[in-house]
Amino acid sequence: MRRIVEGVVLECVQGNIVQQPDMEAIVNAANRRLCTGGGVAGAIHRAAGPRLEQEAVPLGPIEPGQAVITGGYDLPNKYVIHCLGPVYGKDKPEAVLLGNCYRNALQLAEEKGLKSVAFPAISTGIFGYPIEDATKVAIAETLALVPKLKSVRHIRFVLFGDKDYQVYKNELGRK
Repeated sequence: MRRIVEGVVLECVQGNIVQQPDMEAIVNAANRRLCTGGGVAGAIHRAAGPRLEQEAVPLGPIEPGQAVITGGYDLPNKYVIHCLGPVYGKDKPEAVLLGNCYRNALQLAEEKGLKSVAFPAISTGIFGYPIEDATKVAIAETLALVPKLKSVRHIRFVLFGDKDYQVYKNELGRK
C-alpha cells in the first residue's frame, strides 16, 4: 500500500525491518536501556553487530515516547532511531506516548536531514499494545507531521506478520 501526501511517500510493506536497504534510517522498537533484547530490538542489534549496543547503551536509559539516534553499523541503513514505546496498560497515557515515538523519531530524522525512515509496529509485541489501536495512532501522528517535514520524503511502515500488514494497509488506505 502506497500513498503520496503533500509530496511525502507513505507506504506499508510486509517484511523484515532489517532488510530495508533503500531507507536511510530504520526505527528500533527499543527497550529502556537500549541494549540487545527480543523482538525487533533483538533482530536489529543482531543484524547491526555489537558496535550498535556499544553506542546505544550510554544514551540510555530512555523513557516511553523518547527517541535517540545511532549509527547503523552492519545494517544497510546509515542510522537507527531507537524509540521506547509504552507498555500497554502500564505507561499512561498510552496513545500520547506512542504518538511521541513517531513524532520524536521523525524530528530526529529531520535534524539529520534524512530523506527516508522505516518504522516497525512500535509497542505491539511484548509491550501488548493492540495492533488496531497502535496503527491508528501511528498513521494519524505521521499524517499530522507530514506538512511539517522538510527533508523526510519517504516513510515506510514495515510489518512482519500478515495480520499486522493488513491492519496497516487498511488504515493507511482509509485516511
